[in-house]
Amino acid sequence: MLKVLLVFGTRPEVIKMAPLIKEFKKYADRIECKVCISGQHRQMIDPLLKLFDIKVDYDLNIMQANQDLEHINTSVLREIGKILEAEKFDYVFVQGDTTTAMAAALAAFYKKVKVAHVEAGLRTFDKFHPYPEEVNRKIIDSVADLYFAHTQLAQENLLKEGVRKKDIEVTGNTVIDALLEVTDKPFDFQAIPKLAAFSRDKRKLILVTAHRRENFGQPIRNICEAIKHLAAEFSKEIIFIYPVHLNPNIRRPVYEILENIPNVLLTEPLEYLPFSHLLKRCYLVLSDSGGVQEEAPSLGKPVLVMRQTTERPEGIKAGCVEVVGTDTKKVIGSIRKLLKDKKKYQKMSRVKNPYGDGKASQRIVKRVLKEKL
Repeated sequence: MLKVLLVFGTRPEVIKMAPLIKEFKKYADRIECKVCISGQHRQMIDPLLKLFDIKVDYDLNIMQANQDLEHINTSVLREIGKILEAEKFDYVFVQGDTTTAMAAALAAFYKKVKVAHVEAGLRTFDKFHPYPEEVNRKIIDSVADLYFAHTQLAQENLLKEGVRKKDIEVTGNTVIDALLEVTDKPFDFQAIPKLAAFSRDKRKLILVTAHRRENFGQPIRNICEAIKHLAAEFSKEIIFIYPVHLNPNIRRPVYEILENIPNVLLTEPLEYLPFSHLLKRCYLVLSDSGGVQEEAPSLGKPVLVMRQTTERPEGIKAGCVEVVGTDTKKVIGSIRKLLKDKKKYQKMSRVKNPYGDGKASQRIVKRVLKEKL
């Protein structure tokens, strides 16, 4: 009996691990799968656990108000170490590049438990963009034993760093598995009063997600000023919906600049079901997120990335993603062009998603079952 522990703590991790947990459950006679959450994003993950019917075996519950990276790192490292000391696991699975994932992988390495990295091999080659994710994923990949790369490019990055090809499986990204499952579920925007009126609006909807640490301070203010300007310039043509992250470094400037603008709706963070249906409904996405860059192309939505660089260049190469940075004028110009240039919009919206086909979890579990311990 193979015994695996899946560790995660943030909203994106839950979404991307959920289809993998579901797939593991299909092999309950061969794999014992246990789930540990760090609580890094406490309020934002609980609804997802319910949506995906995930049973939690270990809840570290580490979240503190305005927590720093040191707190997350040391708490997860210590508590995962205790779990691995008390119970024998063959693999610890971590996803992506969060501090929870990095600390859990390090704890497994310290206890000589094998590490499986889902979404391995992403690189920007700039340790401060995104921060701290670029360093987190490099640390994880330095101690991992199995690497589940979402694209061929990610595999090439790993091979250049000396990872053996036999330890890598190119699978696509599990976020596509989750997205396709959830967007197939029925959803009525009338269930959320604040969204109900906007859902009936005939104007083009621009969905905004912006929360990254490197955008704290002036960058997030620049982004908000761009949205404010565009909302006024195109008041009869577009509306913005921005689910605002709970971090006060984001909330303060966002509400200061954008509150009470008629065609800008600021909401609390949305559960994944309504969010995925907004993604399905929107005209384009303005984001500094990682996962959204992979999700949106599956639904034919262009993505403008408000970062200096991206670890997901496949979308840029394919033509469905454009990096626009955080300069106010550049953001305004990029959105304005997509609103006015129909040929460019159609070209971006018709690209085949380079990040997966919805079968990544199947490929991951199939590979795990082949492994000799």
